[in-house]
Amino acid sequence: MKVVIAIDSFKGSVSSLEGSEAIALGIRDVYPDSNIVILPLADGGEGTVQALVTATDGQLRTVQVTGPLKKPIQAAYGILGNGQTAVIEVAAACGLPLVPIENRNPLFTTTFGVGELILDAVRQGCREFVIGLGGSATNDAGIGMLQALGYRFRDEGGNLVGEGGEALLHISSIDTDHVCSELEQCIFKVACDVSNPLHGPDGAAYVFAPQKGADSAMVMTLDEGLARFANVVFQDLGITVQDIPGGGAAGGLGAAFSGFLKGELQSGIRLVMDALGMEDRLIGADLVITGEGRLDGQTSMGKAPLGIAQMAQKQGISVIALAGGVSKDASVLNELGITAYFPIVSGPMTLKQAMDQDETRDNLRRTMQQLFRMIRAFKID
Repeated sequence: MKVVIAIDSFKGSVSSLEGSEAIALGIRDVYPDSNIVILPLADGGEGTVQALVTATDGQLRTVQVTGPLKKPIQAAYGILGNGQTAVIEVAAACGLPLVPIENRNPLFTTTFGVGELILDAVRQGCREFVIGLGGSATNDAGIGMLQALGYRFRDEGGNLVGEGGEALLHISSIDTDHVCSELEQCIFKVACDVSNPLHGPDGAAYVFAPQKGADSAMVMTLDEGLARFANVVFQDLGITVQDIPGGGAAGGLGAAFSGFLKGELQSGIRLVMDALGMEDRLIGADLVITGEGRLDGQTSMGKAPLGIAQMAQKQGISVIALAGGVSKDASVLNELGITAYFPIVSGPMTLKQAMDQDETRDNLRRTMQQLFRMIRAFKID
């Protein structure tokens, strides 16, 4: 029996790899000789780097970059097993957890470190990039990243503007003379699961900046800056960044990647599965095991378990989904490719108990044991 295990992390409890290993143990308790393929999964957000590096026998690389508060930090990214593809979570360089609550101010925070990670990967020979947007502490339209890559943003007097969301208000022209030349050879695939535009009532400032420390006055200032930026980009480069679906993601990084680096914004889970070569990895599988911390109606909106289930369904492979908790509205998943789903919690317990790492690993292994005992009893192999 060939079983493919492709689960997302159970956030706050176990990583995708840890959970997969526990599931594999439960299967081998019943089928010791089974062929188990572990493909740690993520949807483009937290855990994407680790999942892709693990699945492709790649490597993690840690470098010093400029953090969101413009101070040096250590940030990690991955180079996949092919040695050509870098995978970067922007939150590693400008994530909200890197900024203490009292210091959260998107007028000030910068994405400069994201550009430094890209430059380091370019120096390592990478020309393909998988970028995970999300979790940023910034609202600078990606100018920090672009500044690190060599773009120069100038005010009306020809002086360089600073960094951060507030700097957008002062941009009058864009100088591309010093841009890293290797970028022309690079392909950027960007995981983006929101469709918000760069500015306006549904844009980066109004929708996301309050979560990053912005009050109502800051939101208005940031939105004005984003609009000014979009106008200057069109004026100087002939690029329309306002109409890009997802341009407002990560404080406008979506627009920067798409407009300046010709990045393709796409579904996070689809991007990750393509990077893993998931379709080929499923060939010959008898069963796929997927899952995440909670299965609910949101899972049907494009999260990891649904992505793998739909791909498996095309090959006629049954899919079992596991979760710490399952809501009533998860039943829609049976119509979308998940054959059956099961909660792994064995009885009443507190949320803290349910999320304990050892408890989760034990529950995953036990649930798999019981499911595969049933499979063996009915000889469904």
